[in-house]
Amino acid sequence: MKKWNLDALFTSFESKEFQDSIVKIDKLINELNEFAVKEFSNTDNALEKIKKYLTRSEELGTLLTKSFVFCMLTISVDAMNEEARKYMNKMQKLAAKTTLSNTKFSKWLPKVPNLKELIKNDELLLEASYFLNRIVDGAKYVLADDVEMVIAKMQATSSSAWGQLQAELTATLKVDYDGKKITLSEVRNLSSDKDQKVRKAAYKAELAAYPKIAQPVAYAINGVKGEVNELCELRGFDSALDQAIYTSRMEKSTLDALISSMRDYLPHFHKYLKRKGELLGHKNGLPYYDVFAPIGESSKEFTIDEAMEYIFENFATFSPGLENLARRAKEEEWVAFPQPPTLVAEALSGSMDAIKQSRIMTNISGSFSSVITLAHELGHAYHGDQIFVERMFNSRYTMPVAETASTFCETIVKNAALKDADKEEKIFILEQSLKGSTQVIVDILSRFIFEGEVFDKRKTTPLNPRMLNEMMISAHNEENEAAIRRNIRRPCSWLNKSHYYRGGLSFYNFPYAFGLLFAKGIYAEFIKQGEPFVEKVNLLLRKTGQMSVEEVATLVGIDVSSKEFWNSSLDVIVKEIEMFLELTE
Repeated sequence: MKKWNLDALFTSFESKEFQDSIVKIDKLINELNEFAVKEFSNTDNALEKIKKYLTRSEELGTLLTKSFVFCMLTISVDAMNEEARKYMNKMQKLAAKTTLSNTKFSKWLPKVPNLKELIKNDELLLEASYFLNRIVDGAKYVLADDVEMVIAKMQATSSSAWGQLQAELTATLKVDYDGKKITLSEVRNLSSDKDQKVRKAAYKAELAAYPKIAQPVAYAINGVKGEVNELCELRGFDSALDQAIYTSRMEKSTLDALISSMRDYLPHFHKYLKRKGELLGHKNGLPYYDVFAPIGESSKEFTIDEAMEYIFENFATFSPGLENLARRAKEEEWVAFPQPPTLVAEALSGSMDAIKQSRIMTNISGSFSSVITLAHELGHAYHGDQIFVERMFNSRYTMPVAETASTFCETIVKNAALKDADKEEKIFILEQSLKGSTQVIVDILSRFIFEGEVFDKRKTTPLNPRMLNEMMISAHNEENEAAIRRNIRRPCSWLNKSHYYRGGLSFYNFPYAFGLLFAKGIYAEFIKQGEPFVEKVNLLLRKTGQMSVEEVATLVGIDVSSKEFWNSSLDVIVKEIEMFLELTE
């Protein structure tokens, strides 16, 4: 593996800096808890108390996040690292201890009689106004102190542990393929191989391997979704989706408009899928093993250095700032590239306010699609770089806007690549783009349906692998019609998607669709307005931690509550589909 450099965090778990951080974190948590118990019993001297809480919380949050991320990043490249897992468990327990002060503050703040005046007349509180007002609004969902403490402690050994189980089982699963045992990531990478026989054999091998872990992973998804259902009921949310919308800081009407547009435009994506099936020799729709098959020809194969240089060149078409961020990522060794490119199933990116840097892990297989994935992850880093100028309490952005910068950066690279391509390469690039858009619109829609059904059925019964497989197939059928051959599906795709196994993050599917279409709308405005629009995009990214989804969109003149906006962004993809159909006649 070409590794990233984590020295800006810590050099090792044994280092004095890391060990001292554990001690200091525990000390700060205890001090903040004592402060909360003592001071949040009345509203006397409220201004002083709020300011002390904010500054102390920032100090604690910086150190806690730095240590937690070091554990997480270590595990992400070495799932069985016992030392990292030990300290991850330690960090989860420490994080649970912060629940007392957080709960005390959340329940006390709404009681401050003159809070609006205090915020208006104090510089720090004014800067934290959105953060404070969200706490006041969310207080209705906060339970009693002792209940919140128990929940926080139990989650470390319930949903968090279930998520770790799923990650470990999928990371270590051995797949029997071509007379040898390979990893799940390796066999899934073969889904885009140029040889149809390889793709089909890999597909069969993948499906044959899943039953080995289906039962324990089914227990994991039951544990996570069951916990979320119970907590939603306790807190007063109507459903897990209701909670996801609230935590996303968006209105249900905005999500409804997005989903409605996605459904309306499905026939266009079906045309693309059917044409792809025909090009690959299938008469009755596209079998799942050929969904990721390459179409068209590209003579370009990218090394890591070539991929980075390609991204530098194309990022520069947006702004020097974006190009410089990508160069910094290379020079400061922010990126880990598994070599051979088969060690991880999913790319990841994490921005760290404590050191004003990001870390990225992604495959570079030589394909154009892997370059797009790298551009996507560097987009997350760019978002982080913009928001690092904000205070920590203003830096926590939500799921839908989290995919905006990343998808925007994908769009930059794709559109730049199309300009100078010949016919065969244009077909190749278009198909790569449409393949990604289809995943984000069609597949995401089916996953959204699937997750909603899982939450609903889990209220009354535990779900076994057969039931989960059937639900996944049903969701695929609902959205794909005859475009995907119904007799050749991937029913076990609930096993390998880590997003389903996060107790604190439900429905991490529609944000990808939001991000794709929002980014396309932003890019369209950039093309119209040019360089002056760059700072508007940067402002949008900086403010994502202190505005609702609807409010932040207005910074670039977009109304995301309007179905017309989503239709206009989908129309951009329809033009790509029409171009693809024309070029492949």
